[in-house]
Amino acid sequence: MDATVTLKARAGQPAIELPAIGQGTWYMGEGLSPRQDEVRALQQGLDLGLTLIDTAEMYADGGAEEVVGQALKGRREQAFLVSKVYPWNAGRQSAIAACERSLRRLGTDHLDLYLLHWPGDIPLDETLEAFERLQAQGKIRRFGVSNFDIDEMQALASLPGGGHCAVNQVLYHLGSRGIEHSLLPWQRERGLPTMAYCPLAQGGRLRRELLGHPELQAMAAELGATPAQLLLAWAIRPVDGQRDVIAIPKAVQPAHVQQNAEALRLRLNDDLLARLDAAFPPLRRKEPLDIV
Repeated sequence: MDATVTLKARAGQPAIELPAIGQGTWYMGEGLSPRQDEVRALQQGLDLGLTLIDTAEMYADGGAEEVVGQALKGRREQAFLVSKVYPWNAGRQSAIAACERSLRRLGTDHLDLYLLHWPGDIPLDETLEAFERLQAQGKIRRFGVSNFDIDEMQALASLPGGGHCAVNQVLYHLGSRGIEHSLLPWQRERGLPTMAYCPLAQGGRLRRELLGHPELQAMAAELGATPAQLLLAWAIRPVDGQRDVIAIPKAVQPAHVQQNAEALRLRLNDDLLARLDAAFPPLRRKEPLDIV
């Protein structure tokens, strides 16, 4: 059985099972790849069960949302669609307008999940009020946050309606394990899933070092998998019998989309996990939230 994560029933929405690996869209719509290739990749992912698609008004100034909208023409009901609002657009009225602009670019009448992209200067209670209005209007089904550390999550939880937050999306990969110290345990105590962006690390030297690590490559070979698949399987691994992390890698090449989907069926035993811990030790103290 493929790996899934449950979003609990909140704010009138029933519980829903989602694939533990979805599809990210950061850098789509910027001309780095032909648009038709980006559209095809997202559609291929849908066909393979990667039904969660994450985007944001920030990505290519709305261009990524337009790519997603094109990919979902005639297929909207097959996707769990996530977008994010800039913090300076997250006001009582401005969040409504920002969401409506995203909906137009996406060619849909609702989002399944709408996130505050990162903490900003607009009071959280004002953003929550806007999110609740959007829910009441049927424009979003659920809401959540992104790039919130534990103190910010605690502040959110203390506000009326803050307990209806569905997820927190943060950077998380084997080379960046800081959220395991405080944030992940706090969220797990409350049944709040995590969405992991950049689960293969951001491009450049860090990603090359991570994917090229000799121990990672050796373990991937033992599993008959790629290092990237091993990283994805690690990010979504169950902890204490519970799976609560959704990884959202971006892929355009057909082979990469296929490999991401196949990683849903990869299982890591205790020995492999211990070896990964030895090669990439978890942090022993709280550090600032890693953000890119």
